[in-house]
Amino acid sequence: MAKVVLDFEKPIFDLEQKIEEMRNLSDNVDLESEIKTLEKKVHQLRENIFSNLTRWQRVQLARHPERPYTLDYIGYMTTDFLELHGDRKFGDDKAIVGGFAKLDDMPVMIIGQQKGRDTKSNLYRNFGMPNPEGYRKALRLMQLAAKFNRPIITMLDTPGAYPGLEAEERGQAEAIARNLFEMSRFPVPIIVTIIGEGASGGALGIGVGDRMLMLENTWYSVIAPESCSSILWKSWDYKEQAAEALRLTAPDLLEQKIIDRIIPEPPGGAHRNPQQAAMILKDALVEEIRALQKIKPDKLLERRIEKFSKMGSWNE
Repeated sequence: MAKVVLDFEKPIFDLEQKIEEMRNLSDNVDLESEIKTLEKKVHQLRENIFSNLTRWQRVQLARHPERPYTLDYIGYMTTDFLELHGDRKFGDDKAIVGGFAKLDDMPVMIIGQQKGRDTKSNLYRNFGMPNPEGYRKALRLMQLAAKFNRPIITMLDTPGAYPGLEAEERGQAEAIARNLFEMSRFPVPIIVTIIGEGASGGALGIGVGDRMLMLENTWYSVIAPESCSSILWKSWDYKEQAAEALRLTAPDLLEQKIIDRIIPEPPGGAHRNPQQAAMILKDALVEEIRALQKIKPDKLLERRIEKFSKMGSWNE
């Protein structure tokens, strides 16, 4: 797959290409000092660009096709992953993956939405848009985790639940609502992590937990910027304005007390160094789980319900 370069990344990419060309010539000519100067310039340029990203640019980063997905994080962070399939009612939804694994030798249940890397795999994964059987599979796995007293980690990365007629016929709304209800009652630690795009009920369907983590360049909102633009302005042309109005980035949501923690990404975004991004996330997850395991189950449930009850409150 050809390398994808976003518009605002292009100045960095061009300089990196120039450095690569100079390295190829350095066998015959001493260009070390020039290369070091350019590397310093790349570092400064990256810092300048990524410290001033707009909300729309963060949306673009969250959707970057080279960004690590759920199975990538599982592969980097865990050992002994055993994927479990099917909802025992209709079928196996490939848009949601999950199973038991070991995280730093701690047995956990990991569940997340999974996108594809190309057309064939995206069709196989339904572009990361779960059907009702996906949410019911996730619920079945969470029930297993609760039965065996295993912490639950969910990873959100979806443009939304699948909106097709057949999904509605099989009870899409009920499946999501059931998960919200049941996730509020599981007596084990639940950590929710937004690793890409978190859109609407599609993300919320596996998004109730004790701690909400959000990677630095991700978004989480009731609606995607394009859809918001289409409703308000009858056109997708105002998606950038919609992204600003929605306040959907990690700093926005931390300020609104919807999430609890922002997980930093490697310089240039998680797609530049997926393994490093996974290690940063792993350290945070281990820390969060160890802290939550010290809390008694009844207190854990009390805090979880209180946490979500406070969201969206205001004073007149």
